[in-house]
Amino acid sequence: MLRLIVQRVLALVPLLFLVSVLTFSFTSLLPGDPADLIVGQQGTPEQYALVRHRLGLDQPLVERYAHWVEHAARGDLGTSFFNSVKVSDAVMQRLPVTASLTAVAALIAIAVGLAAGIAAALRPGSAVDRIATLGATFGQAIPNFWFGLLLAAIFAVGLRWFPATGFTPISTSVGGWLASVALPAIALGFASSAAIARQVRSAMVGVLQQDYIRAARAQGLSSRRVIFRHALKNALVPVVAVLSFQITVLLGGALIVEQVFAINGLGTLAITAVRQQDIPMIQGIVLVMVAIVVVVQLATDLLYGFLNPKARPS
Repeated sequence: MLRLIVQRVLALVPLLFLVSVLTFSFTSLLPGDPADLIVGQQGTPEQYALVRHRLGLDQPLVERYAHWVEHAARGDLGTSFFNSVKVSDAVMQRLPVTASLTAVAALIAIAVGLAAGIAAALRPGSAVDRIATLGATFGQAIPNFWFGLLLAAIFAVGLRWFPATGFTPISTSVGGWLASVALPAIALGFASSAAIARQVRSAMVGVLQQDYIRAARAQGLSSRRVIFRHALKNALVPVVAVLSFQITVLLGGALIVEQVFAINGLGTLAITAVRQQDIPMIQGIVLVMVAIVVVVQLATDLLYGFLNPKARPS
């Protein structure tokens, strides 16, 4: 297991380098010039040149990249072009909002997906199976932002059970935090729960037909023990790969759902940065998001290796 961890960590080094190059290159080649937005149409050529020099835009691209990587390695992602706020401070201020929304959505997706998938696999062809399959198809077809608008209209505006907009930090009020993330987390996790349910059902149906499951039942083991101790553990092996992808999807979808519920997370920060062509802010957000995805991928790789000994290096 230790060798697996070392191999996965070493494999991340070239990946992070490639991501840093692509992130810096693409954002630096965006059309337009941030100096034009700062100086305005009434600015003089001298003011324009002074702003470009202050922002470091007059330096060669390779030199700017080396300078950015050097500071990023120390945790300094630069300073915003427009409000002189440190990018790392702005990102870390918004990150807990997006992370909490993604985490709650992931818990909902896993719980609902596992329950629906197991229930459908235990009774293939039954009404429960057909309802779960229909619900999974329905869940994957609905855009999360549309589902979020529907939930807000019914449960926030109509019934007034939850707040329609805003975010309450968990440090302020646990109940307020849970109420503020409930609807956006359900809207975000619904499609992922559908994908997980389909994968769990498919894997469980195959596992339940194996000879060792029949042997366990013939020995008189209870159905609960057979399902959760023997069948589910082996069925989760292919599900882990889907789970890793779905968490990444949740993280990206959170940026959109935040706009529906007016939550000031990374999504709002990213959209504002794109509109202003705030290159350091865009680069910082992308780099942090990629780092989170890489950590999630590493965790799922290790979980996959734990569940499947064949995946471990000999």
